[in-house]
Amino acid sequence: MNAPKNVLDTVFGSKSEDWNQHENGQGWVYKTATVNASAYIGPYARVFGNALVYGDARVYGDTWVFGNARVYGDTWVFGNARVYGDAWVYGDARVYGDAWVYGDAWVYGDAWVYGDARVYGNAWVYGDAQVFGYAQVFGDAQVCDKAWVSGDARVYGNARVFGYAWVFGNALVCDKAWVYGDARVYGDARVRDIE
Repeated sequence: MNAPKNVLDTVFGSKSEDWNQHENGQGWVYKTATVNASAYIGPYARVFGNALVYGDARVYGDTWVFGNARVYGDTWVFGNARVYGDAWVYGDARVYGDAWVYGDAWVYGDAWVYGDARVYGNAWVYGDAQVFGYAQVFGDAQVCDKAWVSGDARVYGNARVFGYAWVFGNALVCDKAWVYGDARVYGDARVRDIE
């Protein structure tokens, strides 16, 4: 089957012969990307650039995986999600909705990133952590254990949010601040630790 125009437009100047439909799900894989037979690529999903999808990973919906991104393990990436740059998503992680994971970010373990959330830079989201809403985690920040970051919250710099902590609303956690235990940071709160 010839690649439709919307697929061809994904990579400037690409031709129909540059794209293959993956045998498991019929999604579109560009000639420079690698998708193992065990992975599932849904019919509207696209994998391009030097991206690698393997293991039992599932990529579906209108999802794009591109750049040098790695998606593997039992990960699910779906909806209108984007995983790109040098980002890694693996383990049993879920990235979905309109969420983006990019740069050198890692999302792994049983972590979920969804809604319109953004995880980028060198940030890590792992364990059973969740980042959702319009939240952003970036820089060298880490969100882990069972922590939640949501709403319009920002966690960045070398900040850490872990344990059962929640950061939400318009809150900012930045620099070298740690928020943990059962802490709640919300509203317009600012938590920072500056040397």
